[in-house]
Amino acid sequence: MKKKIVILGSTGSIGKATLNILKKDKKKFNFILLSAQKNIKTLINQSKVFNVKNLIITDPNSYSIAKKILSKKKINVFNDYESFNKRNKYKIDYTMSAIIGLDGLKPTLDAIKYSKKIAIANKESLICAWDLIKKSLKKNKTDFIPVDSEHFSIWSLINQFRDNNIEKLIITASGGPFLKRPLNNFKNINLNAALNHPSWKMGRKISIDSATMMNKVFEVIEAQRIFDIDLKKIEIFTHPKSYVHSIIKFNNGLIKILIHDTNMKIPIFNTIYDQTDNKKIKTKDINFLSLNNLDLKKINKKRYPVINLLKDINNKSSLFETVLVSINDELVNLFLEQKIQFVDISKNIIKLSKLKVFNKYKNVKPSNFKEIAKLNNFVKLKVRSMYI
Repeated sequence: MKKKIVILGSTGSIGKATLNILKKDKKKFNFILLSAQKNIKTLINQSKVFNVKNLIITDPNSYSIAKKILSKKKINVFNDYESFNKRNKYKIDYTMSAIIGLDGLKPTLDAIKYSKKIAIANKESLICAWDLIKKSLKKNKTDFIPVDSEHFSIWSLINQFRDNNIEKLIITASGGPFLKRPLNNFKNINLNAALNHPSWKMGRKISIDSATMMNKVFEVIEAQRIFDIDLKKIEIFTHPKSYVHSIIKFNNGLIKILIHDTNMKIPIFNTIYDQTDNKKIKTKDINFLSLNNLDLKKINKKRYPVINLLKDINNKSSLFETVLVSINDELVNLFLEQKIQFVDISKNIIKLSKLKVFNKYKNVKPSNFKEIAKLNNFVKLKVRSMYI
């Protein structure tokens, strides 16, 4: 029987990579649903290649255009996830959740209900709503695999081990484009320089998060939530070669390291196939001699001041994580619009997070999706009003 597949955010980099992997075996899969915000050209092309009968396009104008284009085709076009969910009669074998930002939270929560296995690449959802996701995974008996290279590597290494077996967890960071740039020259950083990541090919938003190191702040929080590891045990090391994705020291004396090429297809491939499938992925050869000099260094907090935000995070989920995600999202948007400077991102995340209007959420536990969505909108509007 063909495995049923759903890709949420199929026109983004993770969605495309997932489809490229599945394409080699596409006769073995039944592609039930693909979704996008507004990239209808790519989405329609994907629907032809993979014979998809259900599409979601959330942007109203793009939805109307697609509806007209596909009016004579036997394809269901929806403008929201609720409409598809009401019509869906399938239990999906594999769902990839790859929608960017908190826009992906509601679709992820909905997808868990009809998925046997879900791979989640949406870190904002995991950071802001892990308790809600975990509860739904348990209720619906849905298997979960994280897609972020760091968290996939931790997931792969931990196996049966848990927090009381772990002495230390090291998450690595390439250091982004400014690892060796003189600190007194940060004021001159322009948009093109910030987008020029040395190791990974990524979207604009995540490239900026990598340059400020805010992505590592989020990854530490994400690791704590998913694996229930005490934050005091987690450290960040810079590793420019980007081969090592995580290092775990266990209480039994063993130290495990996971290494792979800087290619997101590798963790994605391993969320789809396991060793019993006997599948092989073609990857770039690593020069093993380079492992003689991994160049691991503890994170420099003067260079990456946002790391200090981790002092304000504890081991229990709160709405403060939504505040941080939302502040960062809006500041990065303002930088991409070239309305603030690069150095303003880190400086103002720290400054704004201390405001009473935001700080009060540290002790408030998220209880539902609507609460998170409402806070996200409030924080973004508040931040934008301060700088425009």
